[in-house]
Amino acid sequence: MSSFSDESFEDLSDELASLGWYHYDLSRHAAEALLLSNGTDGSYLLRNSNEGPGCFALSVRAKDSVKHFQVTRNSNGYVFGFNEFPTLQDFVNHFANQPLLGSDAGTLIVLKCPYPWRVEEPSIYESVRVHTAIQTGRTENDLVANAPSLGTKEGFLVKQGAIVKCEEPIRTLDLRSCSAVQFDYSQDKVNCFCLVFPDRTFYLCAKTGVEADEWIKILRWKLSQIRKGR
Repeated sequence: MSSFSDESFEDLSDELASLGWYHYDLSRHAAEALLLSNGTDGSYLLRNSNEGPGCFALSVRAKDSVKHFQVTRNSNGYVFGFNEFPTLQDFVNHFANQPLLGSDAGTLIVLKCPYPWRVEEPSIYESVRVHTAIQTGRTENDLVANAPSLGTKEGFLVKQGAIVKCEEPIRTLDLRSCSAVQFDYSQDKVNCFCLVFPDRTFYLCAKTGVEADEWIKILRWKLSQIRKGR
């Protein structure tokens, strides 16, 4: 495993600064909000990952959701998917050919166009006509920043049951009532996990163990955010 010194990481940052769609420390939350609000199907951007130096995330809009793929940099170049690129230019040339990605969920995504870091914005502002304050006795300690936590995943799951009703979504599960999400080994099928609700437990099966693990991780994260009141 290759390691990075602070000096080599600084050199890497300088190299990536020339890439117009490298968004530096943009968070996963902000990347999803940005691509869902302003991007189009196939828009993508590169950003730093919280995994540490030499680790990046490629965020891609796929219709109404955003997928995140890992990109790493080691002593041999950039590693993305099944390919390794010796230089940044080789990495960029790969994207110029609109690569096609496939995930465990069976989703195929064409990387069509990068989302730029710098976007032209008009210097136009609203005029202030009224400016006052409601005297509530609040202090700066009451200014708590709050926003809904973003985290998306889409795909098809098989629900355990004796009757096949249809292939369209048949109901929505309110995770606020869910107490646990975990792997389940009591069913005949593999790659199963369950969602525990007060009145019922739902058993779901993914195509692969990796995909089931991804579902469990995102659902557990969602539950943790709900319990924090986010």
